[in-house]
Amino acid sequence: MSLLRIQQLEKRYGSVKALANLSLELEAGPPVALIGPNGAGKTTLFSILCGYLKPSAGSVEVLGEKPGSSALVGRLSAMPQDARMDPYFSVGRQLTHYARLQGLSRREAREEAVRVLDVVQLPEVLSMKPESLSHGMRKRVSLAQALLGKPELVLLDEPTAGIDPPNVKIIRDLVVELSASMTFIVSSHNLDELERLCQTVVYLEKGELKQTGSVAAPTGEHENYLTIRLASNADDALFAKLAESVEGVESVVRLAQGDFRLQCNPGSVVDEDLLATLRTAGLKYRQLVRGRTLEDRLYGG
Repeated sequence: MSLLRIQQLEKRYGSVKALANLSLELEAGPPVALIGPNGAGKTTLFSILCGYLKPSAGSVEVLGEKPGSSALVGRLSAMPQDARMDPYFSVGRQLTHYARLQGLSRREAREEAVRVLDVVQLPEVLSMKPESLSHGMRKRVSLAQALLGKPELVLLDEPTAGIDPPNVKIIRDLVVELSASMTFIVSSHNLDELERLCQTVVYLEKGELKQTGSVAAPTGEHENYLTIRLASNADDALFAKLAESVEGVESVVRLAQGDFRLQCNPGSVVDEDLLATLRTAGLKYRQLVRGRTLEDRLYGG
């Protein structure tokens, strides 16, 4: 089913183009990563898809309908990065109200509020006020609000920003589980998270579409590269020296503190020799993957 059909979309604020000549088509399916630096146009695009902003030029269809159409009520939802709930009313009362705005009866809306809180594993907060919840719990309540009515498309803007690892894991696992029945488009600066969560990437820069395709590394990269993340107390300089001595390693590039990319000769068994070398030197690592990370492929050159 067609998820999005965007043709030559532009959004201008005076002489500034927030989006420029953007054309994109996506089908319903596994989660999609929407990425790009600050000012790339990600939030503007979400706002247009929701019908909050009107395009300056071009055409947009969401689930076959125009953004803002009444036909999208209950089919499209969004979780903004700065989502807030009213501090004076209980979580259950607010969720019930939002469910009623979708056309549910009072009883159905109350049942739906209970259902979505159960989905995000927070049934106990039904009668609580948002201000009494932790930041991570409020994020999960915001996700519950986005899940009201079982929408077909859910837009998530920085859903795990600023929250602790246990809540991050819960949200990530929920997106994976719910992807069987709805499509998520996730905007985030956490590329490691998106690489684990999504199958398709849409990359914006300065309002323009720079790249779209699979999150997974191209097949050839699995033979030519290794990416390793060392333990937090490992010696970067020692690792680089040892890695350069392993047969089959052509180059060693330090991507960040504790993160390295190794370019290897195709067909070599660098990973086995490298791990043996690390064990001998007493160096520990947290992750070793074949190929380059999404961040490295987009920004590493």
